[in-house]
Amino acid sequence: MTKSASLITALTLIMSFQSASAAEHFLYTSSGNLDANRAVIERSDIGGVQIVYNWRQLEPEKGRYDFSAIENNLATVQGLKKKLFIQVQDRFFQPKAKNVPDYLMTDHVYGGGLAPQFDNPGENKPVGYGWVAMQWNPAARERYQALLAALAEKFDGRVYGVNLPETSIDLSTKNPPAGFTCDAYFAGEMENLAFARKAFSKSQVVQYVNFWPCEWENDHKYMSRLFDYAAKNNVGLGGPDIVPGRKAQMKNSYPFFNRYKGKLAYVGMAVQEPTLTYKNPETKKPFTKEEFQKFAEDYLGANVIFWSSASPWLKK
Repeated sequence: MTKSASLITALTLIMSFQSASAAEHFLYTSSGNLDANRAVIERSDIGGVQIVYNWRQLEPEKGRYDFSAIENNLATVQGLKKKLFIQVQDRFFQPKAKNVPDYLMTDHVYGGGLAPQFDNPGENKPVGYGWVAMQWNPAARERYQALLAALAEKFDGRVYGVNLPETSIDLSTKNPPAGFTCDAYFAGEMENLAFARKAFSKSQVVQYVNFWPCEWENDHKYMSRLFDYAAKNNVGLGGPDIVPGRKAQMKNSYPFFNRYKGKLAYVGMAVQEPTLTYKNPETKKPFTKEEFQKFAEDYLGANVIFWSSASPWLKK
């Protein structure tokens, strides 16, 4: 490389670093904890709230929707002149959390509705299990999309954004759920995303992506196909964990966020409770707010960071 070429490269890197815009800070919480976190939401450095609503909460019976929690939360958040992001949760991380409508689990057309999944969030945590809606089942997926359509009819343009849960699931390889294939799961998630983007024409639409089952380093081209689709269709992407430089993420979603930096409609990354357990390998201490934020902004291109209410800096 010539001296002039080296100078141009250095200047390009400097300009890229300087152009990284500051991410907005949102609180991440559940609908039942909004009032308890009111003092945090009122802070001038908090721009809004991301609230998780599970499927069962929003559709207690088939075709009967209850959006009263969202309406109440939206009124509170807007009253504080903040923004609201809603997450429509179809997967759960505790053994008893079967938070989908009963009909999904009892009507045979839905294949059982839920499949057990294994999970090991954070550092040094025992492997546990939870549940994931069988989005590879066309009938179950149709019901999830009906929920998204009903939500869009009521809240498109009223809520700042809606995000779909993380792509990662960890199913039994010895006894896979009925009808599951890696390709069927990927196709089902992509169909849900396309449906959400069409239904919510005014609010931000963000798909959380971290890993795809059966894939490592994009060997099935799931990751690359998702990012390409998102860039071409005004879709935002994000993830449930900001862990600077972590190997597993660096072999999967993180390099794509970096490659598509500035090309996606919106990037929303989270620091959830398990994220707070990770330690910086250099300092041997938990990552600081500044370390999370720098990596999210400079490498991942985050527009917003959804912070757990357990984040130490929010308690000051």
